[in-house]
Amino acid sequence: MLVRGLSSALFMLAGFPLSLFSFITIVTLFSVGVGTLVIWVGLGVLLVAMHLVTGLAAANRVLFRALLGVDIRTPKVPVDQSATTWRRQLNRMQHPQTWRNIAYLLASFPLHVVGFPLAIAGVILLPIGLFVLPVVASLHVMLARALLGPNETEQLVEKAEHLQASRARGVDAAEAERRRIERDLHDGAQQRLVAVAMGLGRAKTKLDADPDTARALIDEAHADAKLAVSELRDLARGIYPAVLGDRGLDAALSSLAAKCPVPVDVHVQIDPRPPAAVESTAYFIVGEALTNVAKHSGATQAKVNAWREERPSGDQVIVEITDDGNGGASMRSGGGLAGLADRAATIDGVMTVVSPLGGPTVIRADLPCTW
Repeated sequence: MLVRGLSSALFMLAGFPLSLFSFITIVTLFSVGVGTLVIWVGLGVLLVAMHLVTGLAAANRVLFRALLGVDIRTPKVPVDQSATTWRRQLNRMQHPQTWRNIAYLLASFPLHVVGFPLAIAGVILLPIGLFVLPVVASLHVMLARALLGPNETEQLVEKAEHLQASRARGVDAAEAERRRIERDLHDGAQQRLVAVAMGLGRAKTKLDADPDTARALIDEAHADAKLAVSELRDLARGIYPAVLGDRGLDAALSSLAAKCPVPVDVHVQIDPRPPAAVESTAYFIVGEALTNVAKHSGATQAKVNAWREERPSGDQVIVEITDDGNGGASMRSGGGLAGLADRAATIDGVMTVVSPLGGPTVIRADLPCTW
């Protein structure tokens, strides 16, 4: 509560000068611009005001993110590249988001005026700082989300575009997985079973004439059959590991860490269990990341953290893999990490890789539990 009150007070104190400047500038420029439209000078003044409004709106979004931890996305304003520069500027000035920005900058000014005296009073009167300022800050957030962020139609369009891209990546990931399974079956178990059939056929022809050779061929076919069973078991584990289904993500990730030649510290706090698709996605992301750690990173230690996080949009499982290696990892097209990002996208998840040269490398996946 104290931290929230302090951040709200800082927001009020920092936001008031910006709001005062915005209010005075907008009223002045638009008054001059409208008043001089008859001599065309006003149009240039209004265009300058429009660009200033866009910058002030962006500054407010930064303020919300930095002091209140609220991320307000910048709405997309379409640009007609075929139009002239002058026409593009006029279109931008006429776009509804420009006027929504203006509405926010003007409507928030009275709130900032009230919030500024309250923030000063809150330094002396603790109850104001702890209880009143967060309420005023929440009003600012509601107003900003309504006017500075995308409207409902834009949000639906963005969601539809995101789902379409996720579906396409999911189809590609499923196709790649199908080809991998087909290749593993053809190159592994299928070849073993063919060898078993051929060995048994040869043993059958020699069973009466040369029992010793037949027995050797049967032993060889038996060994190939056991290898085929082992390869099929490994293939099934690659599709969905048994330990994951039986004991959950904690045991499955610990099993992966135990097989890694680099020491791995595992911490898992996920309760209740997420859907199977989330668990399997998290498992394969960690598996691929630890494989890269062992093969390419030069790391001496790694950490795997997985936890469940409540968000307004719904619970998410967060998986984070960190190593102290050489860095330089990236999601190159066609690479293993890019494939994992595609797998995460099938459940509307997002994977990020931060790996500067010299390390450390941090791979993080945010996986929604509902989609």
